[in-house]
Amino acid sequence: MRNLRILSVLMALVACMCLAGCGGGSSKSSNGGSPPNPIASSSGSNVAPIAVNGGPVGNYDDAAFASVTVCVPGTSTCQTIDGVLVDTGSSGLRILSSALTVALPQQKASDGNPVAECLTFLGSFTWGPVQTADVQIGGEKASAVPIQVLSDTDFPLPDKSSCKSSGFNSADTLQTLGANGILGVGLFAQDCGGGCVNSTGPGLYYKCPSSGCVPTDEALAEQVANPVALFASDNNGVIVELPAVSGAEASVSGSLVFGIGTQSNNGLGGATVYTAPGFVFTTTYSGHTYPGSFVDSGSNGLFFANTTGIVECSTDMGFYCPSTTLNLSATNQGANGASGPVNFSIANAQTLFSNANDHAFGDLGGPTPTSNADYFDWGLPFFFGHNVFTAIEGKSTPGGAGPYWAY
Repeated sequence: MRNLRILSVLMALVACMCLAGCGGGSSKSSNGGSPPNPIASSSGSNVAPIAVNGGPVGNYDDAAFASVTVCVPGTSTCQTIDGVLVDTGSSGLRILSSALTVALPQQKASDGNPVAECLTFLGSFTWGPVQTADVQIGGEKASAVPIQVLSDTDFPLPDKSSCKSSGFNSADTLQTLGANGILGVGLFAQDCGGGCVNSTGPGLYYKCPSSGCVPTDEALAEQVANPVALFASDNNGVIVELPAVSGAEASVSGSLVFGIGTQSNNGLGGATVYTAPGFVFTTTYSGHTYPGSFVDSGSNGLFFANTTGIVECSTDMGFYCPSTTLNLSATNQGANGASGPVNFSIANAQTLFSNANDHAFGDLGGPTPTSNADYFDWGLPFFFGHNVFTAIEGKSTPGGAGPYWAY
């Protein structure tokens, strides 16, 4: 979609509030050349193909999509769902009810009432029941995975929920989400963590008796889960591998590789590890420090505060429209002290969008919603020409335990 989409900004806040142990680019060939570890990962049991191609609605730009197979647990009753957004900025599989044809078992609270979830993103929210599925992506399988089924109709949305009070619209249809689901393969094993186990959490989970849905605690094992963390092997993280993009291209194909240092095709090589406790690391750009920065394939641009007066689009609101392409630089630093420069470009979004057949843009960016935002969102343009590693919290890897990003 050619409007502003930053799917996972609020996931950072949820992670910081909820997860136990919560702590404290680029486009084109200008990102420094070849990726540090140009792995040959187009095939293998731990590889799933991904594509930046506009998605199932045909106009969701700078977004990578994969296919996911869900099955009734322990059976061969399965369905493969295409057009699922690959999102390193969130954790958990979310599938549109309208895209789901198999009947999955409903998760129930200890009192027998069905469980639903409210998850707020920046500008939208998802609501719907928590159900259970066996999940297969590429050649990897996870059993009995709690997932969220996105539906505005299965259970009434509580008036006092954060979804309702946000004032945002739901993203529970194909037209509003722009995808058939979200495959959250981010830094954490669950979408909330310790905070949702007791009443101190942000109220993501609800039990839904006939009288209406009310907040409930949710054990870790019952929370919507990052399916990668539940694979039998190759379960410590993922690599998003996409080729460099020069300007605008109709589509590009790449790979979602499971595991870090578990097979010959997923070694870290020369990639630098940037640890990110609490989801974030630090970006310094144009003399400003952004300590809440993150890497997010679910964002369709590079989003940062407009402190230097870059011209913003008058029609494609939420994106930059400089008269000529800007070649810029920033520095990323992990909590481990590792740092390195990122060279990136920002082009005129209206020019990029002028060809309706183009869906991959290596230099698309825009301003954050507020000028004092403390984050730099390294969205999908950052992934073009990089192999970007996302290591799951607490999982052992050759680069140390997650959570971290590496590239």
